[in-house]
Amino acid sequence: MGFFGRGNKFHVEGRTVLLTGGSYGMGKELARQLSQRGANLVLVARNVQKLEAALAYAQAAAKNPSTQRFHAISADVTLEAENARVLAEATLWNRGATPEIVWANAGASVPGLFIETSMETMRQQMDLNYWAAAYLAHQTLKAWLYPATPYKPLPKGDRSEAPRHFIMTSSSVAFVNVAGYAPYGPAKTAMRGLADTLRSELLLYNGARRSKTVTAQTPAPFDINIQTIFPGNISSPGHVEETKTKHPVTVLLEATDPIQSEIEAATAAIRGLENGNYMTATNWLAELMRISSLGGSPKDNLIKDTVGQWLTSIVWLFVGPDLESKVWGWGKKEGMPEFRPQAK
Repeated sequence: MGFFGRGNKFHVEGRTVLLTGGSYGMGKELARQLSQRGANLVLVARNVQKLEAALAYAQAAAKNPSTQRFHAISADVTLEAENARVLAEATLWNRGATPEIVWANAGASVPGLFIETSMETMRQQMDLNYWAAAYLAHQTLKAWLYPATPYKPLPKGDRSEAPRHFIMTSSSVAFVNVAGYAPYGPAKTAMRGLADTLRSELLLYNGARRSKTVTAQTPAPFDINIQTIFPGNISSPGHVEETKTKHPVTVLLEATDPIQSEIEAATAAIRGLENGNYMTATNWLAELMRISSLGGSPKDNLIKDTVGQWLTSIVWLFVGPDLESKVWGWGKKEGMPEFRPQAK
């Protein structure tokens, strides 16, 4: 971060990573690459068969097969109670320690025009693409900051532990919402807002760790980093499912967008974390979208992001009207769309 930050800031070897949505798509590749780096893995997904296959896939890539440990938990992460159970089970399996890295990666897109999408689907999209991460963050941060057994003060001069990481997978649509993503985009935008809020709030606890003021509550002996990943389109089974409900005007808007493989997206995500980025876009277009919409969000590289905002503000003078004209032009050419409400 900043001007000249170097070195790996996301060490996983020998540490335990709890990864939701780890049985398919980018999540499956994330699990494999984390395993290659020596992480102990707890994978969480709903489908037991896919979960077991993904765990075997990750285990086969282990850097240290004799010492790395792997565990699978089947759960519906859209439920608050299930997130509490997942974290409790992962902690018990991890010899009583809350996993050092927790990654809320579960998500799926059901595109569609707003008035054609049922409110039930809208709620389901928010449950999976926002609330699942919010529930897990709530449980994890409480466990890290206020454990059942309070932390003991570190002896004077002792070094603190390595930082903990809470990571969320959002989407590039969180930067620029367009026609046809009303069920999905707002949830991922809300996740971005949550990440900004949590990053700000965690400064309170990270600062308290360095305070000379003695209080009844001993601070955690580590900092906590909040980080978010923003993929674009990925050639995965989920992308195939998306196309089933995607409106033609959305297809038009995305016609020139890059499509990454699952491996490319996972590689870019982990590279961004290793660089210490707060917000990692996994392809060039998502990166331009990130830079152009930073606003008050923290900047990963002060020079690139500041200059990039100036430049992209000029680019948006052309890109914005182009996107709008394509949607307007579709309506002018095709006429009033046939109303096709989503089947319940």
